[in-house]
Parts: sequence; C-alpha cells; structure tokens
Amino acid sequence: MKKSRWTKVELVAKVGMAAAIAASLAACTSGGSKSSSYRTDESASNANSNSAPSAKQNEQAAPAAGGSASVQTQQSRVPAPGPVLPPQPGGAYFKNYGTNPFIATEDDKLSTFAMDVDTGSYTVARNYIGQGTLPPEEAVRAEEFVNYFRMEYPAPENGAFAILVDGGDSPFRSGYKLMRVGIKGKEIGTEERKDANLTFVIDVSGSMGQENRLELVKKSLKLLVDQLGPSDQIGIVTFGSTAKRVLDQTMMKHKDRIVAAIDRLRTEGATNAEQGLKLGYEMAQEFYKKDAANTIILCSDGVANVGAASAKTLLQSVQDYARKGITLQSVGFGMGDYNDTLMEQLADKGDGRYAYVDSFTEARRLFADELIGTVQTIARDAKVQVEFDPAKVDRYRLIGYENRDVKDSDFRNDAIDAGEIGAGHSVTALYEVKLKNGDGSFGEVRLRYMDAALNKVVEQAAPLKLGATLTANTKFLAAVAEYAEIMRGSYWAKDVSLRTVLPVAEQAASGEQQLDFVRLLKDTLALRKE
Repeated sequence: MKKSRWTKVELVAKVGMAAAIAASLAACTSGGSKSSSYRTDESASNANSNSAPSAKQNEQAAPAAGGSASVQTQQSRVPAPGPVLPPQPGGAYFKNYGTNPFIATEDDKLSTFAMDVDTGSYTVARNYIGQGTLPPEEAVRAEEFVNYFRMEYPAPENGAFAILVDGGDSPFRSGYKLMRVGIKGKEIGTEERKDANLTFVIDVSGSMGQENRLELVKKSLKLLVDQLGPSDQIGIVTFGSTAKRVLDQTMMKHKDRIVAAIDRLRTEGATNAEQGLKLGYEMAQEFYKKDAANTIILCSDGVANVGAASAKTLLQSVQDYARKGITLQSVGFGMGDYNDTLMEQLADKGDGRYAYVDSFTEARRLFADELIGTVQTIARDAKVQVEFDPAKVDRYRLIGYENRDVKDSDFRNDAIDAGEIGAGHSVTALYEVKLKNGDGSFGEVRLRYMDAALNKVVEQAAPLKLGATLTANTKFLAAVAEYAEIMRGSYWAKDVSLRTVLPVAEQAASGEQQLDFVRLLKDTLALRKE
C-alpha cells in the first residue's frame, strides 16, 4: 500500500526532560503507515459506522488518535501534524502511529506489512488499568492486543509456517465481514533446538527498587533458569550509574553460580542504558557461538534518559549486531520514566520481541512458558501481502500494524527489513472487509520470508475465504480488537461502546487468559464510568 510520513507524537511526562525526549524519539524513529488523508467535512461527524468512508470516497480516513483533523488534497494523502500531548502521570513516553483507513480496492487492492509478535502494548495498558488509571491512547497498538492471546492454529505439516484464513459477519458493523489471517510457525522440540546463549542486560538503577521491580526481574530469571538445558548458558550485565559485568557467560551445569549472581543483584544509582547495552554486546560477541541462539535480553523500567544522538546511534548499533547474528529482546518492568517507543524499537531493530511484565503471572508466562521455545529464529524478514479481488471486494481495512507498513512494491524486495519470527510463534491479522458478493474465494494472502534453516527465501500463499459464522476464537479476537480501537480513540470505533463489546467477549471467551480480558474490560468500564 502507498506510504506516507506520519508525524511523530511523543507523550512527554516530565517538563525538565521534555525537549530532550521529544528530540530523542524524533531522531531515533521513522514513521510509516497506510497512506491516507483526514476526513474533515461535516459528513465526517455525521457518518454512520455501518457505512464507513473509504479511500475511494474523497480519500477520507480517520484522524489519528489524539490528533486534530486538517484538510488535505487527494493527491497528497499526507496526514496533518498532531499536537504535542500533555504530560501523563508516571513519566511514560509513547508514540501515535495513526489509524489505518478503509481502502477502496479500485484504488489499491494490496495490503502489505511486516509480521510482528510484540505484545508489550497490551500488558502496559493492563498495568495502567490495574492501578486504576486509563492508559493514554498512544499506548494502545491494536495488533499487540490481538497477538497477546495465544491461538491454537494448526501447525505446519511441512515448511516453516501454516496459514489459516477464516471469518464471518462483523459483530460490530452491519454489512461488513471480519476476516482473520492466522499464521503459525513450526514448533522445535527441546532436543532439536539450538543452544541458548543469553546475555541479560539488567537495569539496577534506583527506580528499579520501586514496586519490587528488580525483585520481579530476579524471579523471572530464576523461572527461566529452571527451563534451560545443561548446554545453554547465561551471562549478566547490569547498569545503574555505570555498567558492570556481573557474570560472564556460564554453562547451566554451574546453575548454582548463576542463581547466586542473580541473588546478588541490588539497585544503585542512575540509569546508563547505553553503557549497559554496549557492555552486554561486548560480552555476547566475546562468547558468541555460531550454532547457538545468541540473544541479548534487556530488562528495564526506563531507558528514557537516552538522548537524541545517542538513541539514533544505539538503534543503528543494535541493528548492526542483529545482522551479525546477535538479536535483542526487550522486556519492560514497572512504570518509571518508561520509554515504550524506544523499548519497542530496540526490539524491532534487534530482530527480537518486545514484551512487558506487569505481574509474576506474566513473568511466568513469558520466561517459563514462552521465551526458550521461541528464542530460536525460524524466519527472518517475514512479510505478509493480502491481495483483494476488486470484482468481489469493495473496500477493506487492516486493524493495527500501522508501524509495520511495507510498500507493496517491496514485498519481494528481500533487502527490506521486516519481521523475525521464533519457533512456535503465531501471528494474527484482522481485516474488516466490505464484499460486493460473497461467493467463493475473494483474493489471496501471501507470506514471504528467509527460511533460517534452509537459508533461502520462501513464499507461500492461501486463498481468502470466509465461513458462515465467526468461530469462537475469531469472535473473541474481534472483541479484543474493538476494545483496542475504542481505547486508542479510533475514528472507526466512534459509534461503538465498551458496553457493546462486553457481551461479545463474554460469549466467546474461554480459558484463563481470555477470561482475564473480560475482567479487564469490566474494570475499564468502571474507570470510564460507562
């Protein structure tokens, strides 16, 4: 799809740091999302959600959350700058990536994006609500809400991925279909996986003593240690005012040394994340193993003190190391001067995953149940392209993935950086679709990636088809996506309330994880006083 330069909107929480942080995020990030202009005429305010405007109709799209609409020409299709937002309690920094519009297939029949397995946005929002505060709209990335929930997609019979497409009538917009594209990566058993060569870079600054954040990090590491095999190894670097090598890479047969090093961690001083990452990469490079999964895992409640020039250099360095085979995963803890934008982009440039831990339960899910099984990359630069048949589809809208947009012409450009996927990961993308007729297949979804095992580019495809009704899991994800759309102030959810979403979620939810979302939705309703 066509690209435009979205404005960079930072949420600045501390007046004394505002200019530095805004400059930092501007320097270290680059916008990119579905090309659109903003709907500003009177019809926009009177539009019914059941007949949402499309790019075909005067190229009109929803204004970005937190931004004001401005008149744009059809030729430019560039959104107007949004305002700098007021400070939020807690010192957190977020970025607004805009909201995808409906696109008429006669204007653009292709939707292309990089695969994404981040989940941090969901648990950040859950942490806010758990503390009795609504999250800022800019903290909500719809695709991370959807991908937080594990879907039991069929595993591939051969190859790295299996593709599933299903859907049915939208529970929130009459006359529209909801289509789910589910992609499941192959599982790799314990006996088959590569050795894990993990370097933890841990924030031990003074703020990590609040809310027992460092203690939660320590418990998380111990959960992970219990899952590792004898040939795996762990190294630990800490950073406060300065960075220190606490434990050189140590094999798991010396588990007692590793646990003792974890127990010795104490908070001290300020936050020097740059020095900590630099020392962490030095260790990872020193103990690099060609046939292992070499990964940096950053655990922090902040990194908000990284300046503009330093952030740009840091992100480039992280990307360079990823190309050399040392990936980075970032894990957030607590809500100090928390720079969500930079934490997310560090993982993006590091070919890794961004997650956020708001409780011991989440630590267990991430460190005990998921991390080791998914640390081995099975696909690099994974991209998805959905092609809609204009004869059968009038318009469509991808929910989320605004910051993962890829030019349609770059789908088969294998030099373009895209998403990295670990073993066993699943990825979900939801589309709202307006059909002209509902007979048979109405397009195709294609997946292209560098197969890590074969070391060659692979492309596979599946037809777009819908069922008679939504499955329970697809209906549940529809509720999650609509919740996220409402929470981020999406134009396309302006006529839907959380009261409407609740019964859909309650009816479809099953299992502990999904029922927890229902409780979160109820808590949100109480906070919003709906």
